[in-house]
Amino acid sequence: MGNFAVLGAGAWGTALAKVLADKGNRTTLWAHRPEIAEHIARDRVNARYLPGIALPETLHPTGDLEEAVRGAEMVVVVVPSHGLRDVVRQARPYLPPEVLICSASKGIEQESLMLMSEVLHDELGTHVSPRLTYLSGPSFAKEVAVGQPTAVVVAGASEPETHAVQQAFATDRLRVYSSLDVVGVEIGGALKNVVAIAAGAADGLGFGHNARAGLITRGLAEIARLAMTKGANPLTVAGLSGMGDLVLTCTGELSRNRTVGFEMGKGRTLEDVLASLGHVAEGVKTAKSAYDLGRKLDVEMPITSEVYRALYEGKSPRQAVVDLMNRALTRE
Repeated sequence: MGNFAVLGAGAWGTALAKVLADKGNRTTLWAHRPEIAEHIARDRVNARYLPGIALPETLHPTGDLEEAVRGAEMVVVVVPSHGLRDVVRQARPYLPPEVLICSASKGIEQESLMLMSEVLHDELGTHVSPRLTYLSGPSFAKEVAVGQPTAVVVAGASEPETHAVQQAFATDRLRVYSSLDVVGVEIGGALKNVVAIAAGAADGLGFGHNARAGLITRGLAEIARLAMTKGANPLTVAGLSGMGDLVLTCTGELSRNRTVGFEMGKGRTLEDVLASLGHVAEGVKTAKSAYDLGRKLDVEMPITSEVYRALYEGKSPRQAVVDLMNRALTRE
């Protein structure tokens, strides 16, 4: 049995902490808001982010970051992408020397346009690279928490460390694959949220299955172009963190990013949708950072560009679809 820490008590962080704790590991779940930790400790449920799911006694909530990571063999970082740098910087003085670190955060930092792996290297130093891993794949938190069969992938630069993280999470309901393609896994996990907003908007506008299938397929092409430009293996994009997560997030009703697009397609403003959502929709911030990164690297990303304009420039989703369809014809 191990000693694990999960940083971030949102739905996904809580679900992953439950997976580890259910295996008998002593698992500490750190919440940015201390009252969330207090409520979990009292009620043994995260009513705010994962309601109705009983949490085991082996899961220990805390609002103290030092307490969370002290003595941990593995630290799992599951905070929104825009908060990852700050949380890691605060935790850095307390991290055990040989601790494994697994990032389950998905996104691209807006100011620096760095992937989460690049942010971790920037904050912790490249010497920790063998101990850094990244978890992604088609996985709604609620389904993982209740034990629905799920498959994900863990990517890392070093096979022994990646294998250790793979084993830590694997259960008879959670199948974990491994990969050495960190960039491919990360970009797939980040950009699928942007495409999901587009797919949701198409559904909200009343378009059919054809439109959704086209957006998913051409969205995958955008993901592949950016991934390859960043040095990834294009085959990774066809796997769990690319196509797998893309299909789930674009079609599943539990998808917060799809919901954002769907409600905007219905005519609601972004501000109104986000106010009623109650959870972070990573695709909203990632749309801007992915748009900026695509321009910086000269990567053609028309779907991402239209999502960005709908979110940040007030363009109507319907006009965005019209402009996508009227682009100059090209080879597939």
